[in-house]
Amino acid sequence: MTTQSGVPGRAGRGRATLKDVARRAGVSVPTVSRVIAGNYPVATATRRRVEKALRDLDYVANTHARALRGHGAKTVAFVLSDVRGPSFAQVAHGIEEEASRRGRLCLLCVSGGDPAREVEAVHLMRQQGAEAVILIGSVVDDEPYRRTMAALARALDRSGSRLVLVGRPPLGDAVPATVVEYDNEGGAHAITGRLLAAGHRDVLLFGGDAALTTSAARLAGYRRALADFGVPYRESLVEKVPFDRGEAHAAMRERLARARDFTGVFALTDAVAAGALRAITEAGLAVPGDISLVGYDDVPPATDLRPRLTTVHVPYEEMGRTAVRLALDRHGRAASPGDQHVLLGTRVALRDSVAPPPARPR
Repeated sequence: MTTQSGVPGRAGRGRATLKDVARRAGVSVPTVSRVIAGNYPVATATRRRVEKALRDLDYVANTHARALRGHGAKTVAFVLSDVRGPSFAQVAHGIEEEASRRGRLCLLCVSGGDPAREVEAVHLMRQQGAEAVILIGSVVDDEPYRRTMAALARALDRSGSRLVLVGRPPLGDAVPATVVEYDNEGGAHAITGRLLAAGHRDVLLFGGDAALTTSAARLAGYRRALADFGVPYRESLVEKVPFDRGEAHAAMRERLARARDFTGVFALTDAVAAGALRAITEAGLAVPGDISLVGYDDVPPATDLRPRLTTVHVPYEEMGRTAVRLALDRHGRAASPGDQHVLLGTRVALRDSVAPPPARPR
């Protein structure tokens, strides 16, 4: 029997207890404790029955969380793919700032972009009793991902915690999750429009992988801007490049050697733009005199480059603060389900890297 709580045979009772597990496995509570601790020999058949009961009842061994609560500490957790990314760092700073203001400690896990490690991190943070678990960054938004995230969201909800998705699409109204997005497609539309308004008609989309949500939205904004200006979309002007400065540099060098069939470049991140700029200047070309260049994110190195980079400003720190605020205030007097999905705006930061295209290529 599946109950409203989502845990078989335990209607409306919330989190499973050791007694529930012992009853399901047909053993004593101390035997369950020994299996969980792993510090005392238990017969193989008995251990397997207990482990099955633990899985069936979705039991969370919350020893560390209880210890933390006993000392008055409350925590907010966040999981990101890479601590070195400036955009990730800004979101993390916003999370830490708001959590600290509310008297919470922050727990951090790094997934390295591995979905399986991300899931493991969520389970770990749930066991630690985090009040919210915040996931940051682009994903492949397919059916397996949605099933996994929906299950995690419901498991956290049963534990009194909250799944928060930052920079990711929502999972649907029936899933108990908080979503903080930014106008990713709108920013790409605006920055592409800046190049087109300057007179460019051959704009290279440089960077990213359309299988990932962040890149897909920026590609959609690019295509919409082209359509608005009556410029045909050309697959040959889309270059798939990892979000990495060094790889972008190598890819732009190769592209320039192969064909210089563009006068403007929309780099999908500022780091990609930095790598592209280096390759362009090494080829003896000037930005923006020969090639105009724009980025996305408005994080270092955008203002460190010469020329300073025209880019899309994303309110990353505000996203982090908003994620914590919504998750912790979700049961407040004025809260409603609609309050748990927020779309923050983006804007173009105009600087020095865009000019009209040259009359003819040099």
